[in-house]
Amino acid sequence: MDIRITTTRDELGREAGGDIAAAIRNRLAVKSELRIIFAAAPSQGEMLDALVHESGIDWSRVHAFHMDEYIGLPKDSPQRFGMWLRSAIFDRLPFASVHLIEPDGDLDETCREYTRKLQEAPIDLVLLGIGANGHLAFNDPPADLNDPLAVKVVTLDDVCRQQQVDDECFGTFQDVPRKAITLTVPSLLRGDVLFCCAPGANKSKAARSVVHDPIS
Repeated sequence: MDIRITTTRDELGREAGGDIAAAIRNRLAVKSELRIIFAAAPSQGEMLDALVHESGIDWSRVHAFHMDEYIGLPKDSPQRFGMWLRSAIFDRLPFASVHLIEPDGDLDETCREYTRKLQEAPIDLVLLGIGANGHLAFNDPPADLNDPLAVKVVTLDDVCRQQQVDDECFGTFQDVPRKAITLTVPSLLRGDVLFCCAPGANKSKAARSVVHDPIS
């Protein structure tokens, strides 16, 4: 791991955005297209904004995916991660394609179809955060590090749901959906390069465990 520590969220966003932009430029110099998975969370806001303002990137050669989505929210709900990412980055840049998780019909078929899209070609970059309880996407601990599935339906634990309230994404704990669709841990780790932004004191325990504790 290449670990960077900054003193402010804005500084983290600028540094991470610059590093990610450099990685994208380098890969586009040798590949015709890239495939990138994006996390949706306030913790990613500063980084995504910095990335939008980076120059010299041909976004028309980049295909975008995201890593999780609530089940049960209206299509136009601002809390939907697809909507959040559209506002934060997807509608601000001319991507080659944007593949949103749409959990509004048969959930098993939604998981199968998104798996098919993900596995059409290798994933170049994964831009992720880490939850206060250590969750990656919506894989709450203990997660299956050898999950045979790439995308699945999960039930969110209480710590994860409370974080959504603490992040001011929902007004109350009861407003937070209990279920979601998520890419699994193996699916995220198939990315060639991962960039993780984890700002805030509430992430300190999880971040320390990532660096110092045994894999579990």
